[in-house]
Amino acid sequence: MADFSNRDPRTPEFWNERFDGAFTPWDRGGVPARLRSQLAAGAPAGAVLIPGCGTGYELAAFCEAGWDATAIDFAPSAVVAAQQAVGPWRDRVVLADFFAWQPAQPLSMIYERAFLCAMPREMWPAVAARWAALLPEGGQLLGYFFFDNNPKGPPFGAEPGQLAALLAPWFVLEQDEAVADSIPVFAGKERWMAWRRKKAL
Repeated sequence: MADFSNRDPRTPEFWNERFDGAFTPWDRGGVPARLRSQLAAGAPAGAVLIPGCGTGYELAAFCEAGWDATAIDFAPSAVVAAQQAVGPWRDRVVLADFFAWQPAQPLSMIYERAFLCAMPREMWPAVAARWAALLPEGGQLLGYFFFDNNPKGPPFGAEPGQLAALLAPWFVLEQDEAVADSIPVFAGKERWMAWRRKKAL
């Protein structure tokens, strides 16, 4: 286990240390199969945000499928890693704080991949509210959600029913599937889910 000085995942420094030290056990090194099949099956529908993008492989997949994709991360070392990984799409990787970033045009989708579980659970209500604020009615929150009751993290997993309670004020669940190609850190504990933004009150 690597020895790091920063233990607070709410800070960019926490993630900079891990990217700079090449300690990224959450990084699968490519695009997961379920996202590939999703992109192959449907026509692009506008702008998509990838928050907490890490190395950002999915950005290239979205762009190649015709989406207007933007990937953001608040850790400079993660942004550098993503820009190196996505080649011609590097200009679409932005150093930004998810809670302050504003889209240039309305979003159609937010792609979730190890962003929520990277944050301590006390931050989850703010994340869910921000997802809801960024997505218009009918927008989609799509991706992988991590379920585990281990008090330590990251990754911080949800208890059964906890995610539903968190998102129910704003979203309706449309897809919920097992994941067959998880990397070890997520194996047996993540699900592919699609949530649809309800009409704003």
